[in-house]
Amino acid sequence: MAASRIALDVMGGDRAPEATLDGALLSVSPQAKHRIEPARLVLVGDKPTIEAGLAARGGNPGFEIVHASQVIGMAESPATALRAKPDSSISVSMALVKKGLVGAAVSMGNTGAMVGGATLLLGTLEGVKRPGIAVAVNLTGKPVTLLDMGANTAPKAQHLIQYGLMGSVYAKDCLGVGEPRVGLLNIGEEEGKGTDLLKEAYPLFKTSGLNFVGNIEGHDIFRQSADVVVTDGFTGNVVLKLLEGFSQFMLQLVLGELKAHGAEWAGEALAHVKKRVDYAEYGGALLLGVQGTVVIGHGRSDATAVSNAIGQGARAMDAHVNEHIVAGLANAGAQA
Repeated sequence: MAASRIALDVMGGDRAPEATLDGALLSVSPQAKHRIEPARLVLVGDKPTIEAGLAARGGNPGFEIVHASQVIGMAESPATALRAKPDSSISVSMALVKKGLVGAAVSMGNTGAMVGGATLLLGTLEGVKRPGIAVAVNLTGKPVTLLDMGANTAPKAQHLIQYGLMGSVYAKDCLGVGEPRVGLLNIGEEEGKGTDLLKEAYPLFKTSGLNFVGNIEGHDIFRQSADVVVTDGFTGNVVLKLLEGFSQFMLQLVLGELKAHGAEWAGEALAHVKKRVDYAEYGGALLLGVQGTVVIGHGRSDATAVSNAIGQGARAMDAHVNEHIVAGLANAGAQA
């Protein structure tokens, strides 16, 4: 049972602990997108605060609570904070994974601290050179996995190959994509396009054994040209934030125009579209390539996003994503 449990950092995030507690309770309710049993969830943070918060919400449905006396703030330096706050809710969550008391750690807190804590305290999977952050978006009705979204801003070509493999495993195991198509995000489709990194990576992808469809451009993300889109962490983070911001901007613009022209049904009609572009629906990002399962949520996550991030962690564990990544890397090495 320990290996299937999830540690939730209750203190991390802009809306903590209210949103994280609400999300924890939602994740075990019938209304959850991916419901889990209460016994699978371990709440990490200030114990009196957590107990009081649960009591105000009707009581503890069966969560274990692990006390952590410190919190890493959203604006703190990750490296400094991890050293100065060994009893932070992030560090304690990672320690639970390290000890085998839980199989996953989920936090809406400091992204850098989550990446640093996972890399340093947990270590990488066998064969993985650098972990990558993967986000699955569903803008067109079919999921597209984007990585890296910020863990590695200056990768090498071999790192990108591994991102393609890890993203393919995730898309297949958790998203139900049969033979994931892998695309390399670039400024043009031609093989000779892009930076030195992309030019070096392209021929490696061609011989990688992945279902490589070549270079794709930014607009191809909306055209289902690939199921897995690989890029460096700097570009990926910019793309993700642009997608989130522009989607919300356009939705509000269209909604405002419809209402201005007397369309009383506008909000109801666009509710399905809003759900598609809402970051809360994908919950969080998986840090692929580290020991254990690590999910990094949005700092401004609400209860729905927290619940979905917890569910995402459970699905990745239950699908044995890490084991399949290790097997895939071993197989790729044997064929090289």
